[in-house]
Amino acid sequence: MSHDQQLFVPADFAVPRTLVADGFRLEPLGAEHNERDLAAWTGSIAHIRATPGFVGRGWPPVEGMSAEANRADLGRHAREFEERVAFAYSLLEGDPDGGGDVIGCLYVHPSREDPARVAVSHWVRSDRAALDARVHEQVTRWLREVWPFDAGRIDYAPR
Repeated sequence: MSHDQQLFVPADFAVPRTLVADGFRLEPLGAEHNERDLAAWTGSIAHIRATPGFVGRGWPPVEGMSAEANRADLGRHAREFEERVAFAYSLLEGDPDGGGDVIGCLYVHPSREDPARVAVSHWVRSDRAALDARVHEQVTRWLREVWPFDAGRIDYAPR
């Protein structure tokens, strides 16, 4: 198997579907988050574009996008998750049994510059900016303790 054909995570790795942490929880990003996700990022475009990992990326689009286009984007993320090629999570507040406001997103995927490296980024809504450092700290611990990545391969901009 060539390097290009290698799996992002080992075939026998059980990809975590959640993280319940202090002040937030994660669940795989999907179309069911569409309305809450769209509201979260469209109300925080400038803040997200200034967030480490998003500076200079051109996302989110300053002109926004339609609910249908956002749903399609979430569907793509959900397919990538199921195909195990990239993992996008909705960052939620509230009860782990469901619901809760979308307060951001987390992305774990192969680096575009070097697929042997792991690129991790997250954003939070501008009105939840105080959570940013806590999310980074707890996700860093989760990646180290649960995921199969060597810590030296992970690129996750500090907050």
